[in-house]
Amino acid sequence: MQRSFLRWVTAFAVLFANGAGADPAFDHPMFHGNRQRTGWNPLETILTPASVSSRDFGKLWDSPAFDWSNGVAPHMYAAPLYLDDLAITRGPYAGGRFGAVIAATSNDFVYAVNAFAKGSVPAGAILWKRRLGQPSGGPDGVLLGVLGTPAVDTLASPPRLYVAADVADATRSWRVFALDLGSGNVLAGWPLEIADATVSPINENGPAQFQRTGKMSQRGALNLSLDRTVLYVPFGSYIDGGAGWLVAVDTGLPSGFPRLASAFSGAPWMDPDANAGMWSAGGAALDANGVVYITTGNGPKGPLDRNWGNSILAFAPSLPLRLQATYTPWNHCQLDGYDVDMAGGGPVVLPDLDRGTTVTPHLLASGGKQGNAYLIDRDNMGGRLDHRPDCNLTYSAADRSLFGPELYSHYGNLPGPLNLFGPYSEEYNNVSLAKARSTPAFYRAADETPYLFFTGSTKKCVSCADPASPGVARVKLIAATGQPAYLALDAYENTLVLTNPGSPVVSSNGPADPIVWLVDTNVDRAASLDPATAAHATLYAIDALTMRVLFASASDQLHVGGKYYHPVVARGAVFVGTDRISAFGLTSHPVDAGTPDGGAMDGGTTEAPPDAGTGSNPGTTGAPAARSGCASTGASPLWIAGLGFLGWLRRRNRRVLRGKWLPEPAGDRT
Repeated sequence: MQRSFLRWVTAFAVLFANGAGADPAFDHPMFHGNRQRTGWNPLETILTPASVSSRDFGKLWDSPAFDWSNGVAPHMYAAPLYLDDLAITRGPYAGGRFGAVIAATSNDFVYAVNAFAKGSVPAGAILWKRRLGQPSGGPDGVLLGVLGTPAVDTLASPPRLYVAADVADATRSWRVFALDLGSGNVLAGWPLEIADATVSPINENGPAQFQRTGKMSQRGALNLSLDRTVLYVPFGSYIDGGAGWLVAVDTGLPSGFPRLASAFSGAPWMDPDANAGMWSAGGAALDANGVVYITTGNGPKGPLDRNWGNSILAFAPSLPLRLQATYTPWNHCQLDGYDVDMAGGGPVVLPDLDRGTTVTPHLLASGGKQGNAYLIDRDNMGGRLDHRPDCNLTYSAADRSLFGPELYSHYGNLPGPLNLFGPYSEEYNNVSLAKARSTPAFYRAADETPYLFFTGSTKKCVSCADPASPGVARVKLIAATGQPAYLALDAYENTLVLTNPGSPVVSSNGPADPIVWLVDTNVDRAASLDPATAAHATLYAIDALTMRVLFASASDQLHVGGKYYHPVVARGAVFVGTDRISAFGLTSHPVDAGTPDGGAMDGGTTEAPPDAGTGSNPGTTGAPAARSGCASTGASPLWIAGLGFLGWLRRRNRRVLRGKWLPEPAGDRT
């Protein structure tokens, strides 16, 4: 009864006063929404399996197409971010406050896009944009500008966006920027250059060479320390061209002097070939103590000193970077030999379990190219700090991850890590043969049972690149009193054939109405993203309880995007990045964003502000048409007071849901 009443009140308040109380609980300031990379939004009251599967759900708007560069189309490898209350300080929208989507492209542009129609400003209007520099050519038929998902710090003054970019102005290098979120302006002291000359002197695992910029890939999402003073920037390499790196950047808070503070190479490796690339799209994850976890890719075979290929590494929360714990799978030598990377999957720090239900309450989950799902005890990761374990070619039960008692034929009738996307193979898992390159999403059901959702690409045969179903798996976390926890396959979605899916995210209203959202680029890993020939992306929605497909976008509703990114769900809308931002929602539920608390209604035009650099947009130009809806009108004090009470009750309901269903580590509110 109480839940139904609160849901009705929330829907009523959102319908008439969406935006009337901007709330940071709605923010998605980094990859998968938070430092832990859980990928779960438990505050969604509008989108339900019933509404999403109805004819009312569909495309709402497109932003203008983003800027081309040197005749090359833009692509979003970075996942979009969402901020519920962005104060604009530059351009025609200065003085306004908006729900905004942050987008960064392979062409070295960053944008703030209006998420909801507000007065005279339509949804999809570009609030500001910033050109970071000239991008360079690279794989997939795209330019190499911004690839990793940025990170937002709303508590800084001014609020800021951290983003890394390959910039070829004057000399080519990777550079990390801090932008003023209100204007897109580059903050004083930034950018910082990341190159061999700047990171080798601060490397804690040298000697190693940070290869030339054209060899190094900053694909992993950025993350922030709990106190926001350290930015973590991971690197891999293109075509196995160098060692991986984790670079720790002092953000200059509170000193005012940003600098590169520490670095850790995946191996003491000078050669221009693969060793422990840290390239997962999810980047690093942090736990409640600030410990940093990251996955690595392949390297030379064997237990070489300080060579950390195909491992999960844990770094102490203090600087300089110090290795604190490691996990390496039992078959790392096979993975190394066949270019099979654990770094295909990003780590997720799971919310703590009750110590009364298991002896392993502190857990980490991840995947990888092989299609396996790994569960790690963060208190006992099982590895050494000097080198990986000896090669073990046959005995899967020697693995130090957590797995159940089930025996598998592919392990010789022994237990081992859970294989979700097959056919199982030690050999055929690289390039377009890979089974998965995504970060799982977490969800906790009404009975408190934890679940993970994984996406991947099952293959038609062991050596085939052709995809088959299933591509989405629901995995249950089994916890028994006095026993270690483990993962068990709970259900598949068996109809979709996914070619190259990104990471899933989950939206729900507390534990109710959970929906899994994902984007499939529909092109395999080796394929070009030339918009003239490449397939368009598809957005999927799946009922998390029944595993029934609720929605699939039509081929003309999305454009050609990047690879391995995820959508963002906030306030009844789903935002997808391709070569622009597209929004989906209930077409019969138009919303005017109103005026956030303390903000003035913006009276600017609907034209985009002047560009901070140069660029051209072939095709679509100008602001999109506004969604239909009621503009702000005068209201009686009693009506305003009533809405204020409903807004308070709605915010209270969200706080209760967040505290019960998705507790965050101290200091995790960015």
